[in-house]
Amino acid sequence: MNEGYRMNDADSRGPSSPNNNAVATSTLAEEHALLAREVNSRAQAVFVKADKGAWPGSALEELIHYLQLEVLQQVVDEEWLLFRAARHSTDELALLRRDHLELRLAIDGLVQAAATAGTPRALLPEQLATITRDLIVQLEAHLATEEAMASIGAEAPATVSLGARPHEWYALTQEPVVDLDRLPGEQGVDAVFDRLLRLDRLEQVDIRCGRDPSPLWQRLVATDPGGYGIEYLERGPSRWQVRITRRSEHWTPQPYA
Repeated sequence: MNEGYRMNDADSRGPSSPNNNAVATSTLAEEHALLAREVNSRAQAVFVKADKGAWPGSALEELIHYLQLEVLQQVVDEEWLLFRAARHSTDELALLRRDHLELRLAIDGLVQAAATAGTPRALLPEQLATITRDLIVQLEAHLATEEAMASIGAEAPATVSLGARPHEWYALTQEPVVDLDRLPGEQGVDAVFDRLLRLDRLEQVDIRCGRDPSPLWQRLVATDPGGYGIEYLERGPSRWQVRITRRSEHWTPQPYA
């Protein structure tokens, strides 16, 4: 039964306790290694197509998504959690922020390449491969610089150990069925919310949970009224599942009698 936009009472329980097993990295170097592996694996998918002269549409989009959601979030987390209280000189911090800006601009270059695909301004596949390789080199140098700046007599802690979202969660949010119980706490909800905001037109995701996930989809509907369809597939008492579909066109919900 399609529930449209009928909202149930929000579950009054707070978020579940964080799952310590989700944190697989304890040092900044380990965290950076995880990011580098994930970026490189996605970049390789781009190179496989581009090096053959084909445009790597879906592979490029996946690389961009990861860079925007995980790598740029790491930049923000490091500035806030590691460097805001560090006793570095003004020049050192200015250099770090400049590197962060240059990394953002490099990622924006990939975004622009994806947006102009198929137009007269489109890059050739080999040009795309070149700027992607340049970005990988830039990212590796940037991560090494941050590790050197953050380490003062001992290995710097991973941002996740200081309260940032685990990067391991990214894969869990990309499945067609997302289990909220495996992504505990407010951070887990935020990670799924980010995925839902990125849904393409007519794309759908099932949200599974041990309690009613209505607060999540209510938040989604409040952010983009009329942009999503909501359908309950299971209604408890121990298991809930909601299918969320991105509408092809906005639909104005009608008030219930």
